Amino acid sequence: MEILNLLMDGFIISFQPLNLALIIGGVTVGLFIGAMPGLGSVNGVAILLPMTFLVPPTSAVIFLAAIYYGAMYGGAISSIMLGIPGASTAVATTFDGRPLALQGLADKALVAAATASFVGGTISVVLFTLFALPMAEVALAFGPPETFALMMLAFATFIGLGGDDIPKTLFSIFIGLVFSAVGLDIISGEPRLIFGGLTGFFHGINFLVLAIGIYGIGEMLWTIEISQGEAMMSKATVTVKRVIDNLKELLRLWKTMLMGSFLGYFVGILPAAGATPGSLMAYGVAKQIAKDPESFGKGNVEGVVAPECANNAASTGSMLPMLTLGIPGSPTTAILLGGMVMWGLEPGPLVFVDHPDFVWGLIASLYSANLFSLIINIAFIPAFIWVLRLPFTILAPIIFVLCIIGGYVPTQDMHDVWLMLIFGVVGYLMRKLDYPMAPVVLAIVLGPLAEPAMRQSLIGSHGDMTIFFTRPISGTIMAFAIGFLVMPLIKMAIDARRRKRERT
Repeated sequence: MEILNLLMDGFIISFQPLNLALIIGGVTVGLFIGAMPGLGSVNGVAILLPMTFLVPPTSAVIFLAAIYYGAMYGGAISSIMLGIPGASTAVATTFDGRPLALQGLADKALVAAATASFVGGTISVVLFTLFALPMAEVALAFGPPETFALMMLAFATFIGLGGDDIPKTLFSIFIGLVFSAVGLDIISGEPRLIFGGLTGFFHGINFLVLAIGIYGIGEMLWTIEISQGEAMMSKATVTVKRVIDNLKELLRLWKTMLMGSFLGYFVGILPAAGATPGSLMAYGVAKQIAKDPESFGKGNVEGVVAPECANNAASTGSMLPMLTLGIPGSPTTAILLGGMVMWGLEPGPLVFVDHPDFVWGLIASLYSANLFSLIINIAFIPAFIWVLRLPFTILAPIIFVLCIIGGYVPTQDMHDVWLMLIFGVVGYLMRKLDYPMAPVVLAIVLGPLAEPAMRQSLIGSHGDMTIFFTRPISGTIMAFAIGFLVMPLIKMAIDARRRKRERT
């Protein structure tokens, strides 16, 4: 009852005219920031942070959190409409969202993304409300061995999936891990894989550069080849009836939504993990448990629902360690944390006691931001569909310019622009040769997380590999990972026995 009373007090704060206006304005701005390749929630919150000094601290954090929420929704828009991830958190949405748009089902993909985002956000805010402090203690139990085990589980889910060529999947993962190792060694500081001393490689390969290259430039080249410049999605229409029918169809995917929401929230609360690994892992698990995993990557709506639930749940989850421990759960919450410190609010367990109006006003505002994000997103679907009716001869130059901007913005280095163009050609060739691109993306995201976790674990155990199996949490996760890895072998053995039985 005490939590409900505090939450009601929070709603009174969030529904104050100024705060309500900031919520609606924040989610609208965030929607378009998320849809712009190369921007995303990190840049949006950083750019608009100075504006928040015009309002009280509680209103300021509510505004920035609303931008964060809106950007999570908006990232799916360009992923679905143009095949360009609006942010790294929306890369997994591209896998099936773009094929759905190419089939004239862009409205279905957009409604699925908006609804899944709403469900993931709602479930995560409820979990945040009920279990904030206990979940923070769980997150603290995750040391380097547990983090590495979780990363291994993510790789194992992709390898153990049915429908993909296992050798090609392994090759894609290894290439991604090589790309993730480019730059300075995290322990010794020595440069590695910098290709003759090219200075642009010293800061590593930016994930967004690879993602926009493969899914922006590569997808554009592929579409030009198969469309011959004609409008690819002229059948895409949107009516109230179609939206309602799409919403009804999504009801049968409640299991996928729950899985993505809980997984995304749990990954989100892990310090420094963030929404991108959560969305990729949710996609892999959804494919693993689906009845028709071979349809993933070809326009399966579950491939949109799972990552969108996960990345919105993770965005809320990442606020938990920020508030309760003072540890940012993602790059965006790191900026929010800096803002809180500037406003004189010290994060930590005592913030719930010393500043209850701030904490519960923020939590209540997340419910409101989630609802308004859904309404605004669905309301703008006709405008998004209109874009798809343009001939690809007009869209292609626009996509190319957006890709160039998206490749330049993160580091403001022309080296990354040239690298993005190279990745575009590589993505096009991988598409032609039927190599899965999702494992490459997964590897370059998780590589920088897995490597330091592994090396810190081995340094702490003096090189003893059993540390990953003797600790209860990491041992359990590693057991699941090994199970996924041997699944293809078990399946091959069963198929071979069946064929032998049929011959006899």
